Amino acid sequence: MKNLVLVGGAGGIGRSVANRALRDGWDVTVMDLKQSLNKHPPIQGIASKMIDLTKPDSITNAFSEFESLSGFVNLAGFTYGLKSIETTTNREFDEVINLNLRGAFVVSKVVIPLLRVNGGSMVNVVSGLASNVRPYYGSYAASKAGLINLTKTLALEAAPTVRVNAIGPSAVDTAFLRGGTGRSTETEPLSLDIEKYVQMTPLARMALPRDIVGPIMFLLGSDSDFMTGQTLWVNGGSYMP
Repeated sequence: MKNLVLVGGAGGIGRSVANRALRDGWDVTVMDLKQSLNKHPPIQGIASKMIDLTKPDSITNAFSEFESLSGFVNLAGFTYGLKSIETTTNREFDEVINLNLRGAFVVSKVVIPLLRVNGGSMVNVVSGLASNVRPYYGSYAASKAGLINLTKTLALEAAPTVRVNAIGPSAVDTAFLRGGTGRSTETEPLSLDIEKYVQMTPLARMALPRDIVGPIMFLLGSDSDFMTGQTLWVNGGSYMP
């Protein structure tokens, strides 16, 4: 049976991917912060493990029982909301980079050897902000731009055995817009003007978790066997690089 690990899998997109993968016959493990797993425990049939990407020992421990992987998705990420570069503290910048980019770097070093065993696929979830730069998202956008570069580098270094791609969603209607899963009460004010955002989107609505699930499953599966180092932009047409 194919096995799949979702880091940051307790969030809205992660839960949707986990449920779809389970239905499709994958053996699924969700990894996330303890508080995230407590708030959103996986459904029956999906395993869970605690992980903190800011702590290398936590990453090593989380994967210690795995001998190989068929698929891996990194959905972990957070930001402090709308802040200019001038008003972002050094500590805030470091924390965002430490989780979103350095955490991805450290977990990749553990995961790539496991994916090599049987020739698996890695998918990193980035953001449209990584390329379509907007004000007040500086730390987050920089971390996700770095993750795109890391994705391309891994794709070259892990080829031809392992494929590494990325998904670049626009804003998705999840707890991330309300403070983030596991790092807030998920009730903070929305970090964007949804009405204005929808007006700027050709498909005239916000993205939902289900809109991101299909592209992730595509990159994990055999239909994308000749794709690596690519970023799929999933944004309703709001950004067309």
